[in-house]
Amino acid sequence: MDDALRDLYQQTILEHGRKPHNFGRLDPHSHAAKGSNPMCGDRVVVTLTVDGGRVADIRFEGRGCAISQASASIMTDLVKGRPLDEVRTLLDAFTAMATTGETPGGGLAEDDREAIRLMSGIHAFPMRVKCATLGWRTLEAALDNQSQTTTEAQPGKQEAAR
Repeated sequence: MDDALRDLYQQTILEHGRKPHNFGRLDPHSHAAKGSNPMCGDRVVVTLTVDGGRVADIRFEGRGCAISQASASIMTDLVKGRPLDEVRTLLDAFTAMATTGETPGGGLAEDDREAIRLMSGIHAFPMRVKCATLGWRTLEAALDNQSQTTTEAQPGKQEAAR
């Protein structure tokens, strides 16, 4: 990661961590899930409304480190108003970027690649990858009608809705 991208990463984390976008609970909502990172205690609740195959609105609330809150904030900005197939593409791309440091190109618009790339610095801090992916995994659980997930759960194997 070059110095300019590292500076932008730090600035993005600080801005979203201090003043998260779409923070709060959406009520009513069509989908919701709770997520936690047992390693550090971060917690996130994602509520969203899916209408006509699109994420009509989304919010999150939670507590935790600046990285988990900033990543969830960025996620809500990226997926709001998007068709579900694009949301799933963004989920996969963000997860791949966080774990490999590479931003996948397939199926992503250039603006989306750049937005996700801002968080690519997380790859340099392996202990923080679960913090960065918590909100995204919680969104995935909500879309899969799972009531909760943890960063320790395997994708697609979250707890069943109760």
